Amino acid sequence: MKITWYGQSCFQIISQKRKEKQVSIVIDPFSEEIGLRLPKLEADILLVTHSHPDHNNIKAVSGEPFLITGAGEYETKEVFIQGIPAFHDKVKGKERGQTMIYTILVDEILLCHLGDLGQTELTPEQLEKINNVDILMIPIGGKYTISAKEALKIMSQIEPKIIIPMHYSLPKLKVKLDRLDKFFEILGINSVVPETKLLIQKRDLSEEEAKIIVLKP
Repeated sequence: MKITWYGQSCFQIISQKRKEKQVSIVIDPFSEEIGLRLPKLEADILLVTHSHPDHNNIKAVSGEPFLITGAGEYETKEVFIQGIPAFHDKVKGKERGQTMIYTILVDEILLCHLGDLGQTELTPEQLEKINNVDILMIPIGGKYTISAKEALKIMSQIEPKIIIPMHYSLPKLKVKLDRLDKFFEILGINSVVPETKLLIQKRDLSEEEAKIIVLKP
């Protein structure tokens, strides 16, 4: 499996397990009005967590993908996806409405993308559905989502093997968000060397302490 991050909450996950051909999953393509450039993306499966412009640029993704925008269970091309409703703010959606949490089971690895999560704590019902996550994509930039400090609580609830931070301040991004180093400071680590992509298989996952992976957009 190859995981690439393009900024904000936009990821591409490419599975090469199927004999016929690889499967491309794209999550939350953004509008370039936010200041970042979105590369040409083709997908077999396209996930959108909510309808804000920095997450739902569906027309930018080619390939006539299977589109998922809401709650429920889905199966296509040997990929199992679950959409779990969550709140975009701390007041049960009264400010920014809902967002979707997606779990994605592909290549025997369970990923969880938290979208623009604003809840400072997951409910027992959400946690039951999110169960046994290997790789967690979590927002840390604050303002529109949970902050770095609040992310620690969510991480401790989910207990993933790998954590990929997202939705934080980047050069050229017009949205004002907290910087990545604030996340490092709260974790008590100096820094993590960024990678352009994450190449991983099930056997690479460790049961030891969770690992932070920083991807370069």
